[in-house]
Amino acid sequence: MGNIILWTIAVITFIGLLLALVLYLVAQRFKVQEDPRIDEVEKTMPGANCGGCGFAGCRAFAEAAVKATDLDSIFCPVGGNDTMAKVGAILGFETKAKAPMVAVLRCNGTCKVRPKVNEYDGYASCYVKSLLYTGDTLCSFGCLGCGDCEAACQFGALEMDAETGLPVVNQDKCTACGACVKACPKHLIELRPMGPRGMREFVSCMNMDKGPVAKKACANACIGCGICVKTCTHEAIVMENNLAYIDASKCKLCRECEAMCPTGSIHGVNFPKPLDKDAVKERIKLRQQKAKEEKKDE
Repeated sequence: MGNIILWTIAVITFIGLLLALVLYLVAQRFKVQEDPRIDEVEKTMPGANCGGCGFAGCRAFAEAAVKATDLDSIFCPVGGNDTMAKVGAILGFETKAKAPMVAVLRCNGTCKVRPKVNEYDGYASCYVKSLLYTGDTLCSFGCLGCGDCEAACQFGALEMDAETGLPVVNQDKCTACGACVKACPKHLIELRPMGPRGMREFVSCMNMDKGPVAKKACANACIGCGICVKTCTHEAIVMENNLAYIDASKCKLCRECEAMCPTGSIHGVNFPKPLDKDAVKERIKLRQQKAKEEKKDE
């Protein structure tokens, strides 16, 4: 009886060792050799795993960077140029510095200028609210005010303002990861160049209704009048679907469009001095008069 037990133990042990050997050989045969630079690149990443780079996380970004032939189309918005320089040094790539970006809210429909016409009593989510109806104001394009963008931000760069009912972006905390952009069902948040010394100009409206309808819904709405397009001498503004848009790459920050906008839908941010609309309008008037005189002389 004792010999049977010993033989049984011996056979089971042998089979176990044999299977272990087979598993080891199979693992060695099919194992994937991972580039050690992936770990090095991942260590330089901020570790936010926010997906702002377009990949699932920092590890996926590192894998893509190692496989890439250059870093022109790969960028970590959270780590910025410093992180990309480190990644480039590891992989032997030359990196080009990119202008810092920041999130801007393209809606200025505060509670005062965009009064509610009904009350929403459902789950506090912009996404859910947008599925049920267009919103609790006459503007079907404006902010729904439930704070999905604030909840999506991992860096505390967005905060809902109880007085205006709109989110406020803290540019010092914003990493331009794009999480808030994806979270907004109305597509009201845009990543734009931060601009020299943080100065930037943009249209804070997304209402595509015709002028009278847009104006009735919100006093601050863009009414598609086209005055800004005619005013801009740099061809930085285009009008499409009754809505103006400023191309940041062409804008010279002269603020003339902001001064001429009849509804105040064009916003200038972080300028050192308040906008003197009368002085700007006078400058534009003199320029137009001069152009007329020159045309007559021709």
